[in-house]
Formats: sequence, C-alpha cells, structure tokens
Amino acid sequence: MKVPVGFIETLWSFVSFLPYFFLLFILGLLKAAIVGPIAVGIVVISNSSVIIGLWPAHFLWTYYCVVRTKRLGPVLKIVVLIVLPLPLILWPIIGTIGSLLGGISYGFFTPLFATFEAVGENVTDKFYHCFADGCLSTIKGSCTAVQDFIDFCFHSYFSYMDELSKKVPEDEMPVDIKLEKLPSCILVSLVGVLVDVALITAIALWKSPYMLFKGWKRLLEDLTGREGPFLETVCVPFAGLAILLWPLAVVGAVTAAIISSFFLGLYAGVIVHQVFRSCLFRRLIPDGTCLRCFVVSLFDEYVNDLLYLSEGSCLPRPRYRRNMNTSHGRKKLGDNDNDLRIRRESSLGTKLISERSRTLKRAIQQYKPVQVWDWLFKSCEVNGRILLREGLINIKDIEECIVKGNCKKLGIKLPAWSILQCLLASAKSESSGLVISDDFELTRFNSPRDKVFDWFIAPLLIMKEQIKNLQLNVNEEISLRKISMECKNDKPEDWDACEFPSSDNVRKAQLQAIIRRLQGIVGSMSRVPTFRRRFRNLVKILYIEAMQAAASANHIGGMLNSTIDGASSIGSGDWKDSVETVNVSGRRDHDNGNIV
Repeated sequence: MKVPVGFIETLWSFVSFLPYFFLLFILGLLKAAIVGPIAVGIVVISNSSVIIGLWPAHFLWTYYCVVRTKRLGPVLKIVVLIVLPLPLILWPIIGTIGSLLGGISYGFFTPLFATFEAVGENVTDKFYHCFADGCLSTIKGSCTAVQDFIDFCFHSYFSYMDELSKKVPEDEMPVDIKLEKLPSCILVSLVGVLVDVALITAIALWKSPYMLFKGWKRLLEDLTGREGPFLETVCVPFAGLAILLWPLAVVGAVTAAIISSFFLGLYAGVIVHQVFRSCLFRRLIPDGTCLRCFVVSLFDEYVNDLLYLSEGSCLPRPRYRRNMNTSHGRKKLGDNDNDLRIRRESSLGTKLISERSRTLKRAIQQYKPVQVWDWLFKSCEVNGRILLREGLINIKDIEECIVKGNCKKLGIKLPAWSILQCLLASAKSESSGLVISDDFELTRFNSPRDKVFDWFIAPLLIMKEQIKNLQLNVNEEISLRKISMECKNDKPEDWDACEFPSSDNVRKAQLQAIIRRLQGIVGSMSRVPTFRRRFRNLVKILYIEAMQAAASANHIGGMLNSTIDGASSIGSGDWKDSVETVNVSGRRDHDNGNIV
C-alpha cells in the first residue's frame, strides 16, 4: 500500500479510516460483551475456590516453616511471626480482587485486540477471523491462567516454604536484625509510607497530563505520518485503538506508581538497618529526611526520562549513606568517567531515536523471554529423546512423573542436562554469550531486559566461562553428561563409582559445584507456574514416543524370532540374509525417529 503524502491525501486517508475503525471497534465490543463474562467467571470462581480451599493449609504451613527455619535469626523470626497474620488474612481478599480485575482485563481486551489483529496484512479470510478470533481462544486462555495459578498454589508456594525450612550450611549466618534498631526501623517505615505515598502520588498526578497529551501527540504523529507501530501495516486500525485506550494506560501508570510508593516507604526501614549505625532519634530525623528526599527525587527523574522532559529533577538529592566510600563504589560498579560518558551518549542516542521515530530499530536484535523459554522446552524435548535412546531415562521415570507426580529426576535433571549441553557447546565457541542454536546466540546485549531472566542468565554466563577455563577433553564431556543424570554431586568421592576420567579432586569439585548450581537454577525455574504446565505436556510427548519405540522394538523382535524359527527349514544362507534385512530395516526406522 502506498503511504499518503501531503495534507489532502493524509486527511482523506484519516477520514476514510474512521468508519473502518468504528465498525471493528463495535464488533470487538460485542465479542467482549459475550466472551468477557465467561472468562471472568472461569478465572474468579476457580481462583477464589483454590485460594479459600488452600487458605488453612497455607496459613498453618507458613507458620510451621517460619518457626522451623534456621535462615532467620531469633529477633527477625519473632517480628515475622507477629506481622505474618496480616498478609495471610488479607491474601484471600487480595487474591479474589486481583482475579476479578485480571479476568475483566483479559476477558475484555483479548477479544477486542483479536478483532483488530484479524485484519492484518498476513491474515487470509479476514471476514471469518474478525468474528471468530478471540472467542474460543479467550476461554481457553482463561483455563490456562487458572491452571497456572493452581500450579503456583500447589507447587510453587510449598516449594518456596520447603526451601525456607531446609537445613542451612554451618558456615551460613542466619539473617537477623538488631533489637535496638527495631523501633527506629518501624518508625522510619511508618513515616516513609506516609511521606512517599503522598509525594509520589502528587508527582504522578502532576505528570499524568503530560503523559496523556504527549502520548496522544506521539500516536497522532505516527498515525498521520505512518511512523511508529503503524508503518509496517500502513495505518491498521490499531492506530485508533491505541489512541482510544491511551487514557487507560495513563491511569494504570498512575495506579502502579501509587502502589509502589507504599512498598518504597516500607523499604526505608531496611535502609535504616543497613546504613545507619546510630540509633539515636536526633540522627534519625535528618538521615531519614535525606533518604525520603533521595527516593522522591529519583522517582521524579525516572518520570522525566520516561516522558522525555528535562533531564534530572528539580528536587534535591542529598546523600544518606554517610559511611559509603564513593570512589570504591564507583570502581565496583564500573562507573568510571569513560563508562559514564558512554552510557550518557547511548542514553541520549536512544532518546533521540525514540523522539524522532519509533520505527528505527536497533542494530542488535532483542530477544524476548518467551523465545528463551521456548528454546528451553524444545531443547528438553530433543534431549529427552536422546536420553531415552541412551537409556539414561526410561518409561518408568516418565510414568512416575505423570502418574505419581514424582518429577524430581525429569523435572530437574533433564532441563539441567539440556542447559549443560548448551554450556559445553558455548565454551568451545568464540562466543561471548550462550550458543542456543546455529542462528540463536544469547549475550548480555540481546538478552531479555527482564530482571527475573537476568537472575537466571547471568550465572549461566559465569558457569560457561568456568567450563571454558577447565578445558575439558572429549572423554570428560561424555562422562559428565552421563554423571549429571545418574550420580550424586555432593562430594568428589561420589564420582569414583561413576568412573570419571580425571582423578583430580579439585577438578571434580569444580564440576560438581557447576552441576549443583545448574540444578539449583532449574529448581528455581520449576517454580514459575508456566514451567509445570509446559513440562507436563513435554513429558506426555516423551511418554507417547517411548511407548511407540517399545512397540516398534517388540515388533522387530517378533519379526526376528519368526525369521529364526523359519530359518531351520530355509537354510543357513537364507537365514543370514533374513536377519541382515531385519537389521537394516531397524536402522532405517531408528534414523527416522521411530526408535529413540
């Protein structure tokens, strides 16, 4: 399609666009009115039933794990036990309200967006998809959301609590607070909540008109100039939908700022305990004031950067960490003058690019978390077939995971084994990141800008460098793959029975630490609700393929037995030819993936 040039063509394109947009918008609203209540009912009824049904177990088990844990010191444990009833009592109310709001948002906006997506350039039979898309898929998505929530309540929560109550190493010090600082921390937290909520709410409300009108200005410029998100599809109706729904985005941003201000105020008590050595109230007042001014000024600067307003903040930003070594802190963070200059230039360039046009893309492709997540399960599926073929896992392990829910071997060791293959391949390459596949390389520059994924990816990059420094030979790599599935990794002597090629105990201990760390990362991943749902689907696929492989093997065995029985009447030469034919057939089936 030709992009309109000139005022007359642009105006005509905009006028002709309006009926098209309003028809799709009305159709999307009708679909949302029909499908939305069903989705809301599924989410609210199911989630609230799970919350209320498991609330007694969650209440008792939380108290039991907190009392039993050795990770918390006595003072902090008493404080937690005193404060704990409040969030536990509020949990059913918050969970039900959150389910209601989430169900309404998902049930209303998903059919509406699907209606507009149905008129995209790559969609065939647009008329049918305008009516069909977003109806059944929204209901299925609601059921999926409920399933993930159930997994979180049944698995993730109890997994976190079990980890809290586990035995801690003797050299690990429990987390505790000093009793003499407790009144100061509570006082600062209460004052921080009052001050932060008031000031941050005022800043958010004051800047919200700027966000509203600057957003509308940007969207209208993209609409009339065919830039931003409207260039590729040349003014699809998403343009009008984005303009119409932009006030909701502003309201959501203000609401998020108000909610986050409450937690920022509470966090002031933690800062007091960390950096304020003096517990006198005469020092607490000026230091607490400096802390509050610093937080509010930082929030104001963040909002200015987000809205492309004047850099910095007009509010003062005093220092509240009196005993901090500035030069050491800068050196530790790599914040020297050169790095600071580069970051400022990069930030300025990104800001100018965003101001000029959103259609300009960065040279580095930014991968999304879902892409990394998809790779992990695809890798587990491929490596699961390999492990089945090599006998490192069997049908019994799969049946225990499906029937009994005992997925410790598959749920932890199979993903860890898959990531280990990635680390070994990345260590051999010249890449600075992780070689996911031939056309997929994950580095610090293109990794998802997600804090949760950063917690997982950063340790993997460190482990890759550790493996690279060890310079494993071929025999050690082969043995390491087998040992990671079959042997324990607690101490170097555990690998003596596994016939590890190297007799160096230091080398063994380093590799065992890497595998333990890798399995710990996978254990944390398994608490993500979507992990269990997708891994169950993966296990079902492996189970079906394992049963087919067993059936094929039995079929080949039966053919072989019948051939041997007929060999006595046929003759020795013909018997050999028959056996060779069966073997060739078996190899061909193996290459085609029927025998794994």
